[in-house]
Amino acid sequence: MKSPQYPKEILIPQEERLAVLFRKGELTIGIPKESHLQEKRLCLTPEGVSTLVSHGHKILVESHAGEGALYTDEEYVQAGAKIEYDRKKIFQSEVVLKVEPPSLEEIEMMNPGGILISALQLNIQTKEYFEALLKKEITALAFEFIKDEHGMYPIVRTQSEIAGTASILIAGELLSKPGISRNLLLGNVSGVPPAHVTILGAGTVGEFAARTALGLGASVQVFDNSIAKLRRLQTNVGRVIHTSTLEPTNILNALQQADVVIGALRGKTRTPLVITEHMVRQMKPGSVLIDVSIDRGGVSETSELTSHSDPIVIKYDVIHYGVPNIASKYSRTATIAISNTMVPLIKEISEYGGIEKAAKYHHGIRHGIYTFKGMITNPSVAEWFDLDYRDINLLFL
Repeated sequence: MKSPQYPKEILIPQEERLAVLFRKGELTIGIPKESHLQEKRLCLTPEGVSTLVSHGHKILVESHAGEGALYTDEEYVQAGAKIEYDRKKIFQSEVVLKVEPPSLEEIEMMNPGGILISALQLNIQTKEYFEALLKKEITALAFEFIKDEHGMYPIVRTQSEIAGTASILIAGELLSKPGISRNLLLGNVSGVPPAHVTILGAGTVGEFAARTALGLGASVQVFDNSIAKLRRLQTNVGRVIHTSTLEPTNILNALQQADVVIGALRGKTRTPLVITEHMVRQMKPGSVLIDVSIDRGGVSETSELTSHSDPIVIKYDVIHYGVPNIASKYSRTATIAISNTMVPLIKEISEYGGIEKAAKYHHGIRHGIYTFKGMITNPSVAEWFDLDYRDINLLFL
C-alpha cells in the first residue's frame, strides 16, 4: 500500500498557537479643564498622553486644561493629543479623566454607559450626584478606592505624601510671617533650640510631615491611637522620636510646647476631633496649626475651611491653615504623580479588553468602582446616602 503524500509545509514544525484571552481595546479619553475653584491638577501629563497614544488610544484635551500645572496646549499636541474647544465633546468621550468630581451639569453631558475616573470626595457629595450617575448608567471609579497589585491606594498615597511634605514647608512660611507669627526658623541652628512640631496622625501624611520636619532639624512628636502605625512610622523615618497615643492630657502638654501642629488624622467618616477650643487657647501666640484633615471636618474645634487665595484665619493668636486640597498648590508635582498611576491603569483596562473584563480579573480596579451600570457597588456610598447596594463581586462571578 502506498504511503499517503502530505504537502511539504505540513511536515515542517509550526509555531504553537495559544488562545487569546483578551481583545485589546482602543479607548477615546477626554481630559476636561478643571472648573472647581483653585484646582490646578489634571490626570495626564504630555508624557503620559504620548505613552497612551503610542498604544493606540485617542486623547482629547480641553483647551488650556494644563495651564494650572504649566503645561501648554502645544505640548499636548506634540504628544499626540487633540485639543478640543467644545467642552461637551470632552465629556462625551468613552473615558473621562478628571481630578475633581464632575458637577451635575458635567454628568449630564456624558454619554450613557460612559466611564468616569476621578476623585469622589464622599463627605462633600450629595445624593443627587449619585442619582445622576445611576440614571446615565455611568461606571465610576474613585481615586480613593483604586488599589494596586500590593493592595495599596496609589493615588491617595502620592497625594498624601505631597500633603505631608508640603504641610511642613507651609508651616515654615507661616512661622516667620511678619506681625502674626513667632518669627521662628523651622529648623535647627547651632546654639538655638529647635522648633517643636506636633503631628496628630501616623499615616502617610504624618510620616512625610515627620520626615520633612526631622530633615530640617525640628523636634518632632507624633500621636496616634494605632501602635502599629506609630511603630511603622518609627521604622520608616529611621529615627527615634517621641510617640504617644491620643490621650487628652498628653495632647494638651504637647500643644502648649508646640510651635507647629499638623492635623493628619483620618476616620471612616469624620476626622476624630481631638483638639478642643480650650486647648487652642493654651497654645503659644503666633504658633501654627495646619489641619490637613479639614476635608473631613478637621482635628480641631477651631479649624475652618479656607482656600489657596485666602489660606489662614487667626483664632486665639494661633494661625490656622485649613486648605483642603494642599497638593493642588504644587500642581506640577501632583499632576506627574497622578499621571504615573493613571497611565498603567488605562493600559490595563485596555489590555483586558474593557472595564468589565478588567474589573473581573483585577481586584484593585474592581475595588475602585462605586457605580456600575445603574447600580451602587460601594457599601460606604450606599450606607451614607441610603441607596440600594449591589455587591460588585457577585456581578463578576
